[in-house]
Amino acid sequence: MSFKLNILVGTMTGIAQLVAQEIELRLDAEGIGVNTMEMDELDPMVFDREGIFMICTSTYGQGDVPDNAKDLYEALCTQRPDLSHVRYGVIALGDRTYAETFCFGGKRFDKILGELGAQRIGEIMLHDASAGTLPEDEAAEWIEGWVELCNENIGREAVLDAAQN
Repeated sequence: MSFKLNILVGTMTGIAQLVAQEIELRLDAEGIGVNTMEMDELDPMVFDREGIFMICTSTYGQGDVPDNAKDLYEALCTQRPDLSHVRYGVIALGDRTYAETFCFGGKRFDKILGELGAQRIGEIMLHDASAGTLPEDEAAEWIEGWVELCNENIGREAVLDAAQN
Protein backbone atom coordinates (compact mmCIF):
# COMPACT_ATOMS: atom_id res chain seq x y z
CA MET A 1 0.00 0.00 0.00
CA SER A 2 1.27 3.43 -0.79
CA PHE A 3 0.30 6.92 0.28
CA LYS A 4 1.32 10.52 -0.19
CA LEU A 5 3.31 12.19 2.55
CA ASN A 6 3.38 15.95 3.12
CA ILE A 7 6.32 16.98 5.28
CA LEU A 8 5.88 20.42 6.87
CA VAL A 9 9.25 21.77 8.01
CA GLY A 10 9.80 24.24 10.84
CA THR A 11 13.45 25.25 11.07
CA MET A 12 15.80 28.04 12.10
CA THR A 13 19.17 26.57 11.17
CA GLY A 14 18.26 24.05 8.47
CA ILE A 15 18.60 20.89 10.58
CA ALA A 16 14.90 19.99 10.29
CA GLN A 17 15.19 20.54 6.52
CA LEU A 18 18.08 18.03 6.42
CA VAL A 19 15.95 15.53 8.32
CA ALA A 20 13.07 16.01 5.86
CA GLN A 21 15.40 15.56 2.87
CA GLU A 22 16.77 12.32 4.32
CA ILE A 23 13.22 11.00 4.84
CA GLU A 24 12.30 12.04 1.31
CA LEU A 25 15.28 10.12 -0.11
CA ARG A 26 14.49 7.03 1.96
CA LEU A 27 10.77 6.97 1.10
CA ASP A 28 11.27 7.86 -2.55
CA ALA A 29 13.08 4.55 -2.92
CA GLU A 30 9.98 2.83 -1.48
CA GLY A 31 7.61 4.47 -3.96
CA ILE A 32 5.99 6.84 -1.48
CA GLY A 33 5.34 10.26 -2.98
CA VAL A 34 6.76 12.92 -0.68
CA ASN A 35 6.06 16.63 -0.85
CA THR A 36 8.30 18.67 1.48
CA MET A 37 7.27 22.23 2.30
CA GLU A 38 8.88 24.73 4.62
CA MET A 39 6.23 26.27 6.85
CA ASP A 40 6.89 29.83 5.65
CA GLU A 41 3.86 31.04 3.70
CA LEU A 42 1.69 28.05 4.74
CA ASP A 43 -1.73 28.46 6.31
CA PRO A 44 -4.16 25.90 7.77
CA MET A 45 -5.53 25.17 4.28
CA VAL A 46 -2.36 23.11 3.70
CA PHE A 47 -4.19 20.36 5.61
CA ASP A 48 -6.75 20.14 2.79
CA ARG A 49 -4.11 18.35 0.69
CA GLU A 50 -4.40 14.65 0.05
CA GLY A 51 -2.19 12.36 2.09
CA ILE A 52 -0.68 12.00 5.52
CA PHE A 53 1.23 14.82 7.18
CA MET A 54 4.56 14.87 8.99
CA ILE A 55 5.46 17.83 11.17
CA CYS A 56 9.25 18.02 11.25
CA THR A 57 10.32 20.87 13.47
CA SER A 58 13.03 22.11 15.75
CA THR A 59 12.49 23.99 18.99
CA TYR A 60 13.73 27.52 19.49
CA GLY A 61 14.13 29.99 22.35
CA GLN A 62 12.00 29.18 25.37
CA GLY A 63 10.34 26.11 23.82
CA ASP A 64 8.89 27.99 20.87
CA VAL A 65 8.22 26.86 17.33
CA PRO A 66 10.82 28.20 14.85
CA ASP A 67 10.25 31.63 13.28
CA ASN A 68 9.24 30.14 9.93
CA ALA A 69 6.54 28.05 11.67
CA LYS A 70 5.02 30.77 13.88
CA ASP A 71 2.42 32.03 11.40
CA LEU A 72 1.06 28.54 10.68
CA TYR A 73 1.04 27.61 14.36
CA GLU A 74 -0.72 30.83 15.39
CA ALA A 75 -3.25 30.49 12.54
CA LEU A 76 -4.12 26.98 13.74
CA CYS A 77 -4.57 28.33 17.28
CA THR A 78 -6.79 31.26 16.26
CA GLN A 79 -8.74 29.91 13.24
CA ARG A 80 -9.27 26.46 14.82
CA PRO A 81 -10.19 24.58 11.62
CA ASP A 82 -11.74 21.10 11.80
CA LEU A 83 -8.87 18.73 11.10
CA SER A 84 -10.69 15.49 11.91
CA HIS A 85 -9.82 14.21 8.41
CA VAL A 86 -6.07 14.67 9.04
CA ARG A 87 -3.63 11.90 9.97
CA TYR A 88 -0.14 12.98 11.00
CA GLY A 89 3.17 12.22 12.66
CA VAL A 90 5.71 14.41 14.42
CA ILE A 91 9.49 14.56 14.38
CA ALA A 92 10.54 16.95 17.14
CA LEU A 93 14.11 18.18 17.44
CA GLY A 94 15.39 19.52 20.72
CA ASP A 95 18.14 19.42 23.32
CA ARG A 96 17.68 17.74 26.72
CA THR A 97 20.01 20.35 28.22
CA TYR A 98 16.82 22.47 28.19
CA ALA A 99 14.77 19.88 30.07
CA GLU A 100 11.72 22.08 30.72
CA THR A 101 11.21 22.85 27.03
CA PHE A 102 12.69 19.73 25.39
CA CYS A 103 11.22 19.26 21.88
CA PHE A 104 8.41 21.74 22.59
CA GLY A 105 8.31 22.92 18.95
CA GLY A 106 6.99 19.52 17.89
CA LYS A 107 4.98 19.02 21.08
CA ARG A 108 3.15 22.33 20.53
CA PHE A 109 2.14 21.30 17.00
CA ASP A 110 1.06 17.88 18.28
CA LYS A 111 -1.11 19.48 20.96
CA ILE A 112 -2.92 21.91 18.63
CA LEU A 113 -3.43 19.33 15.89
CA GLY A 114 -4.93 16.93 18.46
CA GLU A 115 -7.22 19.69 19.79
CA LEU A 116 -8.45 20.31 16.24
CA GLY A 117 -9.39 16.65 15.77
CA ALA A 118 -6.38 15.39 13.79
CA GLN A 119 -5.22 11.88 14.66
CA ARG A 120 -1.55 11.20 15.28
CA ILE A 121 -0.13 7.97 13.95
CA GLY A 122 2.43 6.44 16.30
CA GLU A 123 4.53 8.17 18.90
CA ILE A 124 6.39 11.45 18.45
CA MET A 125 10.03 10.99 17.48
CA LEU A 126 12.05 13.07 19.95
CA HIS A 127 15.64 13.80 18.95
CA ASP A 128 18.11 15.02 21.55
CA ALA A 129 20.85 17.17 20.03
CA SER A 130 23.08 16.53 23.06
CA ALA A 131 22.93 12.74 22.54
CA GLY A 132 25.60 12.80 19.85
CA THR A 133 23.43 11.16 17.17
CA LEU A 134 22.57 12.78 13.85
CA PRO A 135 18.84 13.60 13.69
CA GLU A 136 18.64 12.66 10.01
CA ASP A 137 20.09 9.19 10.71
CA GLU A 138 17.75 8.62 13.63
CA ALA A 139 14.74 9.84 11.61
CA ALA A 140 15.64 7.63 8.63
CA GLU A 141 15.51 4.58 10.94
CA TRP A 142 12.38 5.72 12.80
CA ILE A 143 10.43 6.46 9.61
CA GLU A 144 10.47 2.77 8.59
CA GLY A 145 8.27 1.72 11.52
CA TRP A 146 6.13 4.82 11.15
CA VAL A 147 5.40 4.02 7.49
CA GLU A 148 4.25 0.54 8.56
CA LEU A 149 1.86 2.15 11.05
CA CYS A 150 0.55 4.47 8.31
CA ASN A 151 -0.12 1.52 6.01
CA GLU A 152 -1.93 -0.33 8.83
CA ASN A 153 -3.97 2.82 9.51
CA ILE A 154 -4.90 3.20 5.82
CA GLY A 155 -5.84 -0.48 5.64
CA ARG A 156 -8.13 -0.19 8.69
CA GLU A 157 -9.80 2.92 7.27
CA ALA A 158 -10.41 1.19 3.93
CA VAL A 159 -12.09 -1.74 5.75
CA LEU A 160 -14.23 0.67 7.80
CA ASP A 161 -15.21 2.66 4.70
CA ALA A 162 -16.21 -0.54 2.87
CA ALA A 163 -18.27 -1.71 5.87
CA GLN A 164 -20.12 1.61 6.03
CA ASN A 165 -21.03 1.57 2.31
